Amino acid sequence: MILTVCMSPCTDVTVELDALNVGRLNVVKSKQMTFGGKALNVAIGVKRLGGDSFATGLMYNENGNTFESALNKEGVPFTFVWNKGRARENYKIIDNRSMLTEINDVGEEISKEKAQEVLSMVSMLSAKSSIVVLSGSLPRGLDADYYGKLAKAVNPACMKIVDAESARVFAALETGVDLLKVNLEEFENTLGRRIADKDDMLAGCNELISRGAKRVLLSLGKQGAVLTNGKQAYYCKSMNVAVNSTVGAGDGMVAAAALKLKQDAPLSEILRAGVAAGTATVMTVGQVSFAKEKYNEVLANLRVTEL
Repeated sequence: MILTVCMSPCTDVTVELDALNVGRLNVVKSKQMTFGGKALNVAIGVKRLGGDSFATGLMYNENGNTFESALNKEGVPFTFVWNKGRARENYKIIDNRSMLTEINDVGEEISKEKAQEVLSMVSMLSAKSSIVVLSGSLPRGLDADYYGKLAKAVNPACMKIVDAESARVFAALETGVDLLKVNLEEFENTLGRRIADKDDMLAGCNELISRGAKRVLLSLGKQGAVLTNGKQAYYCKSMNVAVNSTVGAGDGMVAAAALKLKQDAPLSEILRAGVAAGTATVMTVGQVSFAKEKYNEVLANLRVTEL
């Protein structure tokens, strides 16, 4: 089983406009609402690929039933620690140039008692899991060190995947991580420097490997992704496709990579599957994940090269 831990579920409201006119009236062309959060999206992606996933983490009393309904529809089992208030609402505004403007809510504050309940839940559920995915932001009331506590709560027999940035990454790496996934912006924020070329990129990956990551999966957006274990490094270029939405693309990448990691696949296949799922997600309209048929179509057209 692949267990995914979501500490910050959210409603994503994606609004399409002809143009974003700041300080003026804007008329909506289309509006889509999805109920997820990075780790919940990963659980859905794993399930759509035929894997066995389970979702846990925090959920909120006022609108948590909408998230449960979304997971039930996908056939993803779950159990949550419930908190007062509502899950965050994030707004993603896309104009006619495909320029994305994001407005992220901060959500409810979490008590130490609820945070401890989640750690106990992760400890219990990870005993039945082969991989645990820690992904996304943390709610108010928890600092970056909590990622380290989550990682320590995972059963030692489990592999760990982390999708985060900056201090949260370093907190998790102290316990060792089997796969660290970051996008380029997160990568630069975590390292505290700009990445100018391939040598910079590989040097940065090796730095994170020296800090406790066994593998680093670096998403380059429409350019594809790189995966390295410090000894071998591979690059996979994405297909040139129409981008309907970037919501959940990184989560699709993590879902496919997790399944391949569970299967003990070689680095090149983990990378190719991840890029295929990320690409299939951006081609999908109005959902946080991809169709398996689209994933298979993209996968058949991707090639991996060694760096």
